[in-house]
Amino acid sequence: MQTRLLPDTPAGIETASTILRAGGLVAFGTETVYGLGADAGNDRAVAAIYTAKGRPGRNPLISHFASAEAAFAQVAATELARALAARFWPGPLTMVLPQSPGCGISSIATAGLSTAAVRVPAGATTLALLRACGFPVVAPSANPSGRVSPSDAQHVMAGLAGRIDAVLDCGPCPVGVESTIIDLTGPVPVLLRPGGITLEALEEACGMPVALPDTASNDARPSAPGQLSSHYAPGLPVRLDATGVGADEALLAFGAPLAGSPLVWNLSESGDLHEAAARLFAGLRFLDMEGQRRGLAGIAVQPVPRHALGRAIRDRLTRAACPRS
Repeated sequence: MQTRLLPDTPAGIETASTILRAGGLVAFGTETVYGLGADAGNDRAVAAIYTAKGRPGRNPLISHFASAEAAFAQVAATELARALAARFWPGPLTMVLPQSPGCGISSIATAGLSTAAVRVPAGATTLALLRACGFPVVAPSANPSGRVSPSDAQHVMAGLAGRIDAVLDCGPCPVGVESTIIDLTGPVPVLLRPGGITLEALEEACGMPVALPDTASNDARPSAPGQLSSHYAPGLPVRLDATGVGADEALLAFGAPLAGSPLVWNLSESGDLHEAAARLFAGLRFLDMEGQRRGLAGIAVQPVPRHALGRAIRDRLTRAACPRS
């Protein structure tokens, strides 16, 4: 299969939507990362995503919609869900809610669960593509499963060229980490995955504390994407919260870089967490590729704050550092 690179133009969007309507796979940029899209109601197309990515079938997918009304036609929206949608959609927030009777999302996409993960992404091109399709589009990150997520079109081509039909080049992703996922199926909202919407912003909008999930591994039966213990992983091993760095290690810096590494990528010299999130996956990719080329032994990561977007950055780095099975 030859993967086409489509321009961010009306013609490119129309070509992408035609491929998706025919059951094909198209990667496209959102405000978070690039997603690998397929018709959410087409079992064969959804199954093809799992094959292209090498993704475990137990790991559910997020369905993307052009509007909150379209999303809430597929799930049972609570009053809180509608309030969060009014506050954060379009944007990097995914809600897990019970499926509505007659929900048209493939059971392959929901991994056989009674819930569905839904969101309305931001970005003019993304929304134009969803409107052109006229149906929900499932779109996990457009990379081989477990590897570093893509934040530009060339990252997608490097990992999936020859496995998918096309990539709609929407430029670099401004947020740079995946969407926040919140479970609204119970009396208390639960943060399943930190992301582009901070826990602090969610709690302010909810008017109540948001619970954190059990720290035990969700590998056997994840209830939402991004919960597998080993994920977002480069080829080189990752060492967290480094206070020193060896001459055989690449350095992922935050703020003033540690001395001693022959290869450095600084997430943000000024310590800005928004800049750090936007540069995270590109930095991991660069250090991994160049570090391996130079024969380095691993990637040391300087400490990142645990609040605001730092929570999402640390989540991705912790999963990147987890031993792989």
